[in-house]
Amino acid sequence: MKNKYGILIVLSFLCPLVVPVVADEGRPNVIMFVMDDLGDWIGPMGHKQAITPNMDRLAKSGVTFLNAHAPGVFCAPSRTAIWSGLQASTTGCYANEVFRYDYPDVVTMQTAFKQGGYNNYGAGKLYHHRGGYVDLKDWDEYYSRGPAMRDEGWEMNGYHQSDPPRPEPYPYSPYFQKYGSGAGHLEWGPIANDKEEEMFDVMRANYIRDVIKREHDKPFFAAVGLYIPHYPNYAPQKYFDMYDLDDIELPAYKEDDLDDLAPNVRNRYKNRAKQHQQLIDMDCLKDAVRGQLACITFADAMLGRILDTLEESPHKDNTIIVFWSDQGFHHGEKGHWGKETLWQRTTRVPFIWAGPGISKDQKVKTTVSLIDLYPTFADLCGLPKKEDLEGVSLASVLKDPSTAAERSIFIPHTIRGGGGYAVVNSDWRYIQYGDGAEELYDLKKDPNEWDNIADEPERKSIIEKLRKTAPEKFAAPATPRSELNLIVEGDSFRWEKK
Repeated sequence: MKNKYGILIVLSFLCPLVVPVVADEGRPNVIMFVMDDLGDWIGPMGHKQAITPNMDRLAKSGVTFLNAHAPGVFCAPSRTAIWSGLQASTTGCYANEVFRYDYPDVVTMQTAFKQGGYNNYGAGKLYHHRGGYVDLKDWDEYYSRGPAMRDEGWEMNGYHQSDPPRPEPYPYSPYFQKYGSGAGHLEWGPIANDKEEEMFDVMRANYIRDVIKREHDKPFFAAVGLYIPHYPNYAPQKYFDMYDLDDIELPAYKEDDLDDLAPNVRNRYKNRAKQHQQLIDMDCLKDAVRGQLACITFADAMLGRILDTLEESPHKDNTIIVFWSDQGFHHGEKGHWGKETLWQRTTRVPFIWAGPGISKDQKVKTTVSLIDLYPTFADLCGLPKKEDLEGVSLASVLKDPSTAAERSIFIPHTIRGGGGYAVVNSDWRYIQYGDGAEELYDLKKDPNEWDNIADEPERKSIIEKLRKTAPEKFAAPATPRSELNLIVEGDSFRWEKK
C-alpha cells in the first residue's frame, strides 16, 4: 500500500521469486550496511578478539579506512549529518532534533539516488531509531516488520514491544536486574538459537537479500541498518558460545584517567564512572564485554548472508558495498559505558568500501569522516551535484589509495548551540567544550588518550592550528524534540508544534 508520500510500504519481505537480471551495467548498484554503536572492534581495524570473518572478507575485497570518524557522537545527529551531507553546526541538529521538521526540502542521500535514476529499498535503523525520525521520502520500499512498528511512527527499536524474542530470564544481565531501567544500556543476554529468524535484524537482512534476488530494470540502492550492537546486547546463544568468558580480554583502563580534565568535565564523567565501578564490584566486566562481542559476531553473520546472496547473483560484479557505523561506544575506557563523548572510543568507526573500480585489500590510514559518504556516492554513481555538501569525495582514493591526503576533521558535540567540538587528524585530537575547557592528545605517543597536554605552553600553536578546522559560527539549535508532537496517520506520520 502507499502512504501520503506515494511510498510503497512493505508489510512482508516474502515476494514471488523471479529470475534476476543485471540492470543498467554502466551504473553500479549500491548496498549500504549500517551498524549501530560499533567502534573499531572488528578484525579489519586490528581488533584481535572480535570474530568477524565476513567483515574481514569484505575488507580484503575493498578499501578499509583505518582512521574514519563519525560526524556526531550520538545516533540522531550523526545520522542526520551523514544522510543530509550537512554538519550539525550548519543545521542546528546537535542532539535529538527532528531533522525533517525544520528542513522539509533538503535533498537527503536517498533522494539524490532517486533523482539519479535509482530504485531505493530501505530497512531498519538508517536514521535515528525513535518513532518519527526515519525519512520515508523517496524510498520505493521501506521494510516494516509489522504494524506495531508503524503504529509508533516507524519505531526501529522494538524490544519494548511484544513480538521480539528475549533471553530467559528477562531481563538477563545481573546489572540490569539490580539497577533497573536506568541501566538499560548494560543489559545483555543470549536468545535461543531456534528464535534467530524471529529477530528483527535477521528479518531486515533477509529483506535486503530478497531485493538482491529480484529483477531490476534500474540500478538499485539498498540500505539496511542493524540495531546491534546497540543495547540491549541480545544475540543467539551460539554467538555467546564463541567467546569463553575466562578468555575475554578487557580494554586498557587507567585508574586516574579523568584527573587531568577540567573540573566540570571531570565531575560529569566521574559521576558516570560509578557504573563502571558497579560492574567491577559485581564481577560483570567480562560478561558485559562478551555481550558486545557476541552481537558484533551476530552482525557479521548478517553481513555474510548478504555477501553470499550477492555473490550468487548476476549483480556481484556491478555492486558497490559500503559498511559503516554511526558512532562507537566506550566499554569502560575513561570509566564510561556509552557514547556521547568527544574521545576516540565514541568517534572512531568502521568504514569499508568494495565494488567495481575500488581497489582491493587496501588500508588507508589518513583521516576521513562519514560525512564524506554523500559526495563520494555522487561521484561514483553519477548523482545530481549538490553544491552545499560539507564532506569530501573519496572516489579517487577508492580507486587509488596512494592519493589519500591527510586532513583534520571536525566533530560537533551534542550540546545544543555548538557547545563543544573535537578536531581530529592522524597526530592530534583537540577538544573544546562550551565553557572553553580544552583537551589535547598526542595520538602517536598516547593512542589511549590518557594524558591531556592542552596546558603545555609549547602546544599553543598546535591548538591554534586545529581550531581553524572548526566553523567560525555555529547554527542556532533546530526545534527540540520536546517542543513537538508526533502524529501517526495510518502508515505515515507528521510532526506538529505543541
